[in-house]
Amino acid sequence: MKKEIRTDKAPLPIGPYSQAVKCGNFIFLAGQIGINPQTGELVEGTEAQTRQVMENLKAVLAEAGATMDDVVRCDIHLVDLGEFSLVNGIYAGYFQAPYPARVTVASASLPKGARVEIAAIATI
Repeated sequence: MKKEIRTDKAPLPIGPYSQAVKCGNFIFLAGQIGINPQTGELVEGTEAQTRQVMENLKAVLAEAGATMDDVVRCDIHLVDLGEFSLVNGIYAGYFQAPYPARVTVASASLPKGARVEIAAIATI
């Protein structure tokens, strides 16, 4: 049985999808971009967007009763792979070993002109 997870502490979906869906012991989090949930606006720059993305993921996880420690996989989309080190450094600050499995790919463009998008899967 699946259950939608929804919080106003993260941006609401901009399309026909859920912020997250809980199914059994898994939580599948939709990709987050760096939208500030209070303003509804994309924050400026890759560093600020990455921090906002991670905070958005944390907020959705919290609503589901989980933490960043429960994340088992992340998918990162970057418009510019030259920003990999910058994003990786910020990302690393949100996790402890053992780190989630991960894939990072270059994307030609992202919604709303975002520089980074991250999706995650957690287990509780």
